[in-house]
Amino acid sequence: MGWITKETETAPCTVTISHRFEELSAHVRFDNGTTVNPGDTVQVQGPEILAAFGELVEEKRTAVITRASKLEQLWTRATGDFEFMELCEFSFSEEVLS
Repeated sequence: MGWITKETETAPCTVTISHRFEELSAHVRFDNGTTVNPGDTVQVQGPEILAAFGELVEEKRTAVITRASKLEQLWTRATGDFEFMELCEFSFSEEVLS
């Protein structure tokens, strides 16, 4: 991998969508143990997955991973803390609004 070139690879994955009262989430697990690094992008192939309320849906898919160049990895690591601080401006509460 070069300083400015990107590489693309595919990996089998499992997508899990939860649309339940106790959990609203979407997760992608790479079935072959692949990991993503700072700056990498992942696009899961296939049609949109819809889970009705109360459902947990799990599907096997293929993910296309575009690896960040060395320069992008350095930039992401250098600026990632600033982007994380933007998330800290929000808070979540269990309090019900009336």
